[in-house]
Amino acid sequence: MKSFITILAPMDDVTDTVFRRVVSDCAEPTYNVTEFVNVDGLCSDGRERVIHKLSSEQDTAPVIAQIWGKRPENFRQIAAEIASGEIPGYVAVDINFGCPDKAVVKNECCSAMQQPHLREKAGELIQATIEGLDGRLPLTLKTRLGFKEIDYTWHEFLLSFKPMMLSVHVRTTKQMSKVPAQWEAIEPILKLRDEISPETKIILNGDIETYSHGQELVEKHGVDGVMIGRGIFKNPYAFAENAEEVWQSMGREERIELFKKHLRLHAETYKHAERKFNPLKKFAKVYISEFEGASELRNDIMQCQSINEVLTLLNS
Repeated sequence: MKSFITILAPMDDVTDTVFRRVVSDCAEPTYNVTEFVNVDGLCSDGRERVIHKLSSEQDTAPVIAQIWGKRPENFRQIAAEIASGEIPGYVAVDINFGCPDKAVVKNECCSAMQQPHLREKAGELIQATIEGLDGRLPLTLKTRLGFKEIDYTWHEFLLSFKPMMLSVHVRTTKQMSKVPAQWEAIEPILKLRDEISPETKIILNGDIETYSHGQELVEKHGVDGVMIGRGIFKNPYAFAENAEEVWQSMGREERIELFKKHLRLHAETYKHAERKFNPLKKFAKVYISEFEGASELRNDIMQCQSINEVLTLLNS
């Protein structure tokens, strides 16, 4: 079959430049996507507290910057900064219309904009981003199947803007991740794409764990590619064609060395503590797994208070 697009999904406090680098060194996807970054914060006095989310210092694979917020003028400004290279390192800009977080939705952002009464506002954000990009970089969009129920008029609306890619998490906002992904629900969106924006690539997201799993879904449903999110926590080699075999063949020491690499890159990248230490602990479950004593070692890591403490523990 023809090659297909693979994407590391945006995950807040997860897909920073360091983790993207680790994943890419294991098995490089076609694109990585940043954590979702608030344009209103970037255009405020608090810019220095969030700009680190748009660091691409450690990236080797092509990266898409994902943004969200409420004010069209801020979408325009940040898109222009990325497209001009003032914020460097990106090949496209993505708007987040998929996050189902309750606080975000209550603020009428991200997946809340799938609701009909917010559609005009969503259009303003998209148009402002297109104006900021000014043809220098492409626009991509990420969304869900709908808010409370599947609503293909929303996808029809998004496709009218002719994005380079449209990624769809095949659950509604109301469903969160509480039900299995509805992969077959992507097919009507493909038909809309063919009618409205034939050049747009349709990307399937939801419960996809490895490259080979993605390949099966591409063949079955006819999408242009897949986006892997939580699957990367089970296997950092998820984008390798033989992901399962590679990860299962790696023993205790190899997995620990991969975690140590992540820790060292983090320390090298965030020299001024732009990112706190404690959230880094959650990555232990990615690497410290499936070997004798893994659970006990993870528990010991949770008691550590610094990267140096964790490295000392791992080296002992």
